[in-house]
Amino acid sequence: MMTKFKGKAWVAGDDIDTDQIYHGQYLPLTDPKEMKKHAMEFVPGFEKFSQEVRPGDIIVAGKNFGTGSSREHAVVCLKENGVSCVVADSFARIFYRNAINLGFPLLECPGISKIVKTGDVLEIDILSGEVKNLSTSKSITGHPLSGLELEITERGGLLSYLKDTEIS
Repeated sequence: MMTKFKGKAWVAGDDIDTDQIYHGQYLPLTDPKEMKKHAMEFVPGFEKFSQEVRPGDIIVAGKNFGTGSSREHAVVCLKENGVSCVVADSFARIFYRNAINLGFPLLECPGISKIVKTGDVLEIDILSGEVKNLSTSKSITGHPLSGLELEITERGGLLSYLKDTEIS
């Protein structure tokens, strides 16, 4: 798994819930290729996200990103769109856990939403927690994943981790 990412930022606000990330009306869809078409479409300013996002792009959000229901679809549709990671001031615990369980990198970084605008180019190191805004030369350091969280993410998620790890 990559631990350093460079990409264009898409900035969302506070309290972005799972219905905004992946609306409940699409829950019957099971093909990730179809699911990705509806990623973030209920987030203000993201209505064309699935058509405009490029592999490696990064979502930056304010406080409490991923609040709401426990649907894994919110993580799956972002991964399928090629989003390299999500960096937020804070995450709802259920989204955070789903991201780890599905092997999707994220970084909690209080203050990140104040130093990034949509379109800025970011460089992120999830091992050190450092985020560099290459467009403005500002940097900030967040909270890197714990050792176990990083191990699970590196293995591609919890199921792969459990298959690869002998549990005694």
